[in-house]
Amino acid sequence: MRKTFKTLLLALPLMLAALSASAADGAVGRWKTIDDKTGKVKSIVEITQAANGTLTGKVVDILHSDKGPNPVCDGCEGANKNKPVKGMTILWNLKADGANAWSGGTILDPGNGKTYKSKAKLQTGGAKLDVSGCVAFICRAQTWVRE
Repeated sequence: MRKTFKTLLLALPLMLAALSASAADGAVGRWKTIDDKTGKVKSIVEITQAANGTLTGKVVDILHSDKGPNPVCDGCEGANKNKPVKGMTILWNLKADGANAWSGGTILDPGNGKTYKSKAKLQTGGAKLDVSGCVAFICRAQTWVRE
């Protein structure tokens, strides 16, 4: 009995460290973006975590586009104007906001070139990520599926 108790005491810090690590990078990985209007898979976005803890998402593959297989962001302004959507960073500066939730970021819709305030929340189990973008009180949400 005493040996089991000691083993549990030693294992507890390791389990807590693993849980906190998975919460910090739970959204890191490759995600299929699902169009909220058509339900079709549009692209693959890879989310990475920067050294400062913020999350960034980049389009790594285009699966379906009304603008052909190699769409450009013709509605974008500045450095992204007329640049290929594949390889483009569309999500940046998401900061941890509780357990498996992030907020304070920005998301770009390459279909229209507009940017929105963004937040994300990992669903229970980690297979889906709820991503939303808002301007004032008007919001648009998508559920992305882990690849």
